[in-house]
Amino acid sequence: MDNAAGVSHDSSGDSRRPLSGLHGSTIGGNLKRDGAKSSRPDGGWGGLTEHLWRFRIQHREGRDPEKILGGALRMAMELFRAPEGCVAAILPGSPEARVLHATPDDARWDRRLISGFLRGEKARVPRDVMLARIRRRGRMWGALAVRSPGADYFWDARQAFSTIGGLASELIEQADFQRIREVRERVDRKVMAQSHPKHLSYEVLHGIRSLIAYDHSAALLIHDAEAGALEVVAEQVAWRKAKGENVGRRFPLEATLQEMLAQPVVLGFDREGRGWKDWAGGGSTTLAEVLDYDRLPRGGGFAPSEGAVLCASLITREGLLGVLKVASIHPGSFREYEVGLVSQFLPQAAVALRNARRTESLERRMIDAERKHAMADLARGVAHDVNNALATVLPLVQQLADDLEAGRFDPEAAKADLHQAERSIRICRRIFGGMLNFARESTRNPSEVAPRQAVESALALFREGLERRGVTLAVDVPADLPPLFAVQADVEQLLLNLISNARDATGPGDRVTIRGRSVGGRLVLEVEDTGCGISPDDLARLREPFFTTKPDGHGLGVAICRSIAAQLRGHLEIRSEVGRGTTVEVGFPIVGKEGR
Repeated sequence: MDNAAGVSHDSSGDSRRPLSGLHGSTIGGNLKRDGAKSSRPDGGWGGLTEHLWRFRIQHREGRDPEKILGGALRMAMELFRAPEGCVAAILPGSPEARVLHATPDDARWDRRLISGFLRGEKARVPRDVMLARIRRRGRMWGALAVRSPGADYFWDARQAFSTIGGLASELIEQADFQRIREVRERVDRKVMAQSHPKHLSYEVLHGIRSLIAYDHSAALLIHDAEAGALEVVAEQVAWRKAKGENVGRRFPLEATLQEMLAQPVVLGFDREGRGWKDWAGGGSTTLAEVLDYDRLPRGGGFAPSEGAVLCASLITREGLLGVLKVASIHPGSFREYEVGLVSQFLPQAAVALRNARRTESLERRMIDAERKHAMADLARGVAHDVNNALATVLPLVQQLADDLEAGRFDPEAAKADLHQAERSIRICRRIFGGMLNFARESTRNPSEVAPRQAVESALALFREGLERRGVTLAVDVPADLPPLFAVQADVEQLLLNLISNARDATGPGDRVTIRGRSVGGRLVLEVEDTGCGISPDDLARLREPFFTTKPDGHGLGVAICRSIAAQLRGHLEIRSEVGRGTTVEVGFPIVGKEGR
């Protein structure tokens, strides 16, 4: 395509020589300045072909499109003796071209003229200005412009300038292709290295961003066939350079959408008013409506709307695995080029989701195994407490029976004995009730979990044992703390593990403190003890599975606590000093019903 097509110029009868020498050594006689013909010793823009060849050699291994454009502009300004030049582009959401680089910096350019030129409109270009189109990502992307006040650029000069623009477009296309290959190779290496699923997921999202330059967000959603829903497992937000707050959100998926996504497909949508328009031929905008974050209440602060969305199904032999979603702020940001590029990353995205599902299954088994181990450990730990409680009941009952038989029954003494027996039985009931609740809590449906109630449930199994050891227990968890949206059993197991570790580290005269507070939109729980503490070497190894300092430990307790915290998008931090004790802090984002 002729980069100078669709443009008219003031000719006023000047004689023009046809373009010559594009593939030879020189081009001459094509510029007039103040009525005088160019008098360069080489006859004009000498050695254009040689300049183009050198430019190609210099940038053929280039990876930076900006450097290629800057080099092309400098070459053109030198060849055409133009003191002014610029690189301009029409960016998504901008009605007019934006000047990305100008020489000199304060030069003023007619952006409406450049915009019309790029859109193929009939535009009258001043005689002292030349424009050349730059194609990128499958469409007309930008323009090179040079200006020499008082000059008169003829047709052959403009064609030569367009040739420079064409070469720059070609080299940029090669750079983009090499960039795609490098990103894919990097992600492939992560796959081969069996990186952690979460790391691999974000590597895929980051790779797509480095190529497409989406300016809103991208997400991986895993398909839950039993629930008929999609759940966000990884999200990267571009407009504020952070990981997203939508991880954990679930979106119901109708049967018709599941059937459509069961086939390899990449769907493209642009926002149109309050709805969506399908431009990729998918035939339905329902998926865009389902995954439209704008319909969800916001947690506060500014959040731009999604204007353009790509949704790609991730398929394995077992069926629909999940969906890759990429969003940009401005409608029209994505077209066939981006569809093709996203398609190249679908295998890696599918691997990331498949590994995430396998890891989740493995972690679930580890948690179940830890629950069984914890039950056995708790049974051993409370056996003495139960035995002590029952040991006080039996003599009281026997004494009452003897008094009745001997006719020595004293109502007041009997009343005191029965109250003592009642207290002992309540202790047993509380201990057994806690163990039964812990053992029976197998439902995986998340719900609102009150922090204070979860702490009390865990303490029902430890309170008597801590008091028997001579350990002071302090609880500072306000009843009005915001709830967690989580699986009740997971939260209780997290607390059970932490309190159990604190119990094992303390002795007579020590103290265990459990605190809860709300800070900056996060719920923070702390379990602190004044026990023996952890050495720096052992503290550094606590992240290693199966590492333990207990003679009968298995080394999975802390790892499982970290896993549960990560599932709730939280963090777990351990601070300890030998001889002074240990503090474990677990923080979670506060998410209400409207934010799930």
